[in-house]
Amino acid sequence: MIPSLETLMKYRVQIAILAIIISVFAWITEFAGWVYVCPYCRVQRTMIGMLGLLLLANPQHWLNRWIASGLAVLGLIVAGMQHFNGWKKIMSGEFTWGEFWYANAWVLSGCAMFIITGLILYIWAWRPIPVSE
Repeated sequence: MIPSLETLMKYRVQIAILAIIISVFAWITEFAGWVYVCPYCRVQRTMIGMLGLLLLANPQHWLNRWIASGLAVLGLIVAGMQHFNGWKKIMSGEFTWGEFWYANAWVLSGCAMFIITGLILYIWAWRPIPVSE
């Protein structure tokens, strides 16, 4: 069952921490040498972490939303470019999944687009939960 928007509003801090953990884990994989250095991936993982940090702050403040929107646009453009490059390879017959399909840049850039879009929509939709009397 998909959670309602009201339910999601209760878990702002947990969602923000999850985004930060995803970003930090992705950076660790590069620093550990488990993945190759990719400028597209660096931008995407950084934007996911930055949006997580901005979600921890007051997401309803206009400046927070303005900064988050700019970062999200940058992350989405970079992820879209990387994802489109994968589609070009698919259409030309040059695409390969590689040894680990889940670590394919085409798959990961698609996931980054969904995460970044979800985080910016969450930042814009977030409202404080009214206190019940």
